[in-house]
Amino acid sequence: MLNNEWHPITSAPFDRDLELAVVDREGVHALVFRCRRASDGWLDSGTRRRIDVTPTHWREWNGSGWAE
Repeated sequence: MLNNEWHPITSAPFDRDLELAVVDREGVHALVFRCRRASDGWLDSGTRRRIDVTPTHWREWNGSGWAE
């Protein structure tokens, strides 16, 4: 069973796929694709391309895009 609790983005690990939460004018949203922390920002884990996001929280990726 995965931990589905959200954690502060400052504690995000570098060595695994994560689900990220971002805040915009409409509120808090979880990204629907898995991400990985890099030394200079964030990557889409599927494409390995850098993404321009400023996440606020993270949790373990469960493979479907949301924790159950």
